[in-house]
Amino acid sequence: MKSAVFLGKQNIQVMERELPELGSDEVLIKVMACGVCGSDVHIYDGDQGSTSTTPPLVQGHEFSGVVVEVGNNVTSCKKGDRVCVDPADNCNACYYCASGMMHHCAHMGAIGTNIDGGFSQYCKVPGRLIHHLADDVTFIEGAMEEPLACCINGADRSNIKVGDNVVVYGGGMIGLLLLQLAKRRGAANVVLVEPVEEKRKMAEKLGAVFTINPVQENVKAALLSHGLNHIHVVIETCGRKNTSEEAIDIADRGGTVILFAVTKVDSKIDLMTYELFQKELTIKGSYCSPYAIGRAVELINSHSIDVTTMLAGTKSLEGLTEILRDPAVRAKGKWVILPNGPVD
Repeated sequence: MKSAVFLGKQNIQVMERELPELGSDEVLIKVMACGVCGSDVHIYDGDQGSTSTTPPLVQGHEFSGVVVEVGNNVTSCKKGDRVCVDPADNCNACYYCASGMMHHCAHMGAIGTNIDGGFSQYCKVPGRLIHHLADDVTFIEGAMEEPLACCINGADRSNIKVGDNVVVYGGGMIGLLLLQLAKRRGAANVVLVEPVEEKRKMAEKLGAVFTINPVQENVKAALLSHGLNHIHVVIETCGRKNTSEEAIDIADRGGTVILFAVTKVDSKIDLMTYELFQKELTIKGSYCSPYAIGRAVELINSHSIDVTTMLAGTKSLEGLTEILRDPAVRAKGKWVILPNGPVD
């Protein structure tokens, strides 16, 4: 089988590898589609993703495909099933797993981060991590289950209420999914802050009441000019110091700020502690969440959320390096790798 193997900082090579041996509780999947995530870029650049990575490794944690073989003990699926995968392989035994925080597992196994993932023609996964796709859902749509689950967790942590005013920084895949989830939770006004015109247009199509180009406009002044004096929730998906600090600044008294993005391990922001005290702000991070995977699959299977408008296109395994290397390519939108060629 062909796999795109991460060998070290900014070094990925497509090579032939043997099919993995299957354990009795494992499933072999023919990977039909695998999304390229921002954390894949971090790993490619020698930084840390959701957890530590040791090469050689096949990245890719957002994938769907067809079951081609099942272990003797697997009952969750059968050969020929169309599936997607929860990439969080938790121990189910540590303090965090026992406390309902499996995504903070002390022995976290993360497919595509420290376990071989979906940038390969075939991938083996534990059978308990399999989720089924509806017959009318494409493999590309199915591969968006993991980023959507992360966004559901972020929306849950934001505690958006009916009538809230919400500002989302960043019009990538994550920002546009969070915009839709905020609308579903009853937000009165959702505003997107994004410098790229095409992404702003996508946001307006998906329900943003208006968008702001931060290169040309002052964000706080633009909000005030539209009558939004009170911002209840701000979600920052860019991972930049200036936007994180601005998110805290524009949040209203009693507001909530979600810092969603994966940043460099040593990234810091300046926090005005008096502002935190006086405004009684709640500032939260948002990590992955295995508890939201099932909800994400339900939304995709029922076609209740748009996971394709923000897609830039597809590439073969050989095109992965270009996406990871070039910010201009990534700025076009979400990319999906098709390890086995064109799909439905």
